[in-house]
Amino acid sequence: MVKDAAIVDVAVLIAAWNAEATLERAVLSVLEQQDVSFQVAICDDASTDRTYRIAVDLAERYPEVIALQSPQNAGPACARNRCFDETESRYVAALDSDDFFEPGRLSALVREADGAGWDLVADDLYRVTETRLTDRSNRLIGDRPKGDQTLDFEDFVAGNISALSGQRGELGFLKPLMRRSFLEAEGLRYPEDVRLGEDYALYALALARGASFRLMGAAGYVAVMRETSLSGAHDAKDLAALAAADAMIAKEPSLTSDDQRVLRLHLLDTLKRWHWLRLIDAVKERNWSAALGTFYAPPQVGLSLLSKLSEQVVIRTQKRLRGIP
Repeated sequence: MVKDAAIVDVAVLIAAWNAEATLERAVLSVLEQQDVSFQVAICDDASTDRTYRIAVDLAERYPEVIALQSPQNAGPACARNRCFDETESRYVAALDSDDFFEPGRLSALVREADGAGWDLVADDLYRVTETRLTDRSNRLIGDRPKGDQTLDFEDFVAGNISALSGQRGELGFLKPLMRRSFLEAEGLRYPEDVRLGEDYALYALALARGASFRLMGAAGYVAVMRETSLSGAHDAKDLAALAAADAMIAKEPSLTSDDQRVLRLHLLDTLKRWHWLRLIDAVKERNWSAALGTFYAPPQVGLSLLSKLSEQVVIRTQKRLRGIP
């Protein structure tokens, strides 16, 4: 189970897949945290590179580190849940294997959570590239009016609708400190059938179950943006699972009519993206019946498909006129 029977402040959960280039940086950034006790649990999700070997080496060097391995690739939710189950702590916090913490982040979040008894405390995160790791000019929330406030279900879900939050600016990208006792009392874990938006689904369920959620300014989570990032790559199956998660959340009895309204908007946003990818796949396969089937959806989805098709016709026509293949 755990290496030390003492209950630490924070268990940091790292799901790692083919992360040999960045895993050690992520782990060392946790080990440099001060004024807070912690464990670091790494679960290698059946990588094909040296990720697990690096995790084992880190566990052998540092008593705070635990190395785990999944027998088959099951996605970040499964890996984080495995880390959750193999640790003991007052709080848990996820860290993506290509991201890192700045010194003092964990202690700042723990102070905030302890001070007012918050169940979830998230900080705005810095967004950088691998070639500009020290750049702090780009943040997820930035100057939008969402800093230092309490988030309720409606606020949070609205902050995950692309048209409202901006491209890749959804609040589901946040990595909050979460009170373990609340998650355990409500039987909450990352939904393992969701590979895209598993963070969003967990936080939304927690809020539906009555969690208090504090959003702070940036405290030191550095998200390294990559074109190959799993959070930026998804297929129709991933979006179908996210839509199913919304349907599951909608069954929560505590949701108000306003909560249900914004959840339907999020579902529609997801359905538009899902049906568009289904349409692309069907056209590539010359499966015209399946292509027509993508229009069997709410009217807003059909209109979105027609709009995207029109855009593609214009783009392709312009390319042909300019002689571009």
